[in-house]
Amino acid sequence: MISLPRSFAQIDVFTAQSGMGNPVAVVLDSAGLSDDAMQRFARWTNLSETTFVLPPTDARADYRLRIFAPGGELPFAGHPTLGSCHAWLAAGGTPKSPGRIVQQCAKGLIDIRRDGERLAFAAPPSQYSEPLPAVLAQVAQAIGVNTAQVLRAQVLDNGPVFMALQLDSASTVLTLEPDHALLARLKQNVGVVGRYSSGQTLLPPTQSNRALGTGEPLVEVRAFVPLMDINEDPITGSLNASLAQWLIEAGELPPSYVAAQGTVLGRAGRVHVERDAQGQVWVGGDTVTVVRGEVML
Repeated sequence: MISLPRSFAQIDVFTAQSGMGNPVAVVLDSAGLSDDAMQRFARWTNLSETTFVLPPTDARADYRLRIFAPGGELPFAGHPTLGSCHAWLAAGGTPKSPGRIVQQCAKGLIDIRRDGERLAFAAPPSQYSEPLPAVLAQVAQAIGVNTAQVLRAQVLDNGPVFMALQLDSASTVLTLEPDHALLARLKQNVGVVGRYSSGQTLLPPTQSNRALGTGEPLVEVRAFVPLMDINEDPITGSLNASLAQWLIEAGELPPSYVAAQGTVLGRAGRVHVERDAQGQVWVGGDTVTVVRGEVML
């Protein structure tokens, strides 16, 4: 296969300062690339996700997106959605409706809105199911918590599937040292969330509020994703979306809040969540271009 120069960007997502969020690699003109070529490039970038922008096949969409992790293609993912939309707009993409971008992906059509300079996607519907008690016990052991520290648990599926655990505090979330090999053997992606207590802060004195983005976090989130060949994803839009739908509905979280993620990895992700009057959950964050150029594919 002959390689061609293709427009490329690498976007840092859920941060206003490069190097503090979750990067996504975006190939902006992907027509003609085979599935194998996309997967091979995604493994080469060694990022949690690499995306490929294509012309839409649905007339309602502005563009079509394929999303690849090192371990395979995903029907939907949050930070690649925001980062790819940022790259598409920066490259001159013009949405059919002002202020509203429609992304086509394997999960369906995803609405994206502009909140000033910030982008936010409409969280797709999640499916919930109760985890098997034996599997939940094994997962708790693998991440190093006891049953008293698990307030509730649910299997969440909005494309990516996570065993989600609400833990007793943000401090518990931050101090986890998972057995990643055991999680891989259990074949479980695991998301954890815990609330900050009143007055508690996670901001190290060496980091500025500007670097971290606006808004004090209410919760800390972490995502362990062995099924995507990644021990821990820095900041995970799809997980935050399904956590919000689950825990706002359960009365555990308010309709609007900020989640922190990536702290343990030296990142400072800020995920802005809002459920609107119609019950739609929106997941947003800052995005910044870090690399722009061409790749030979």
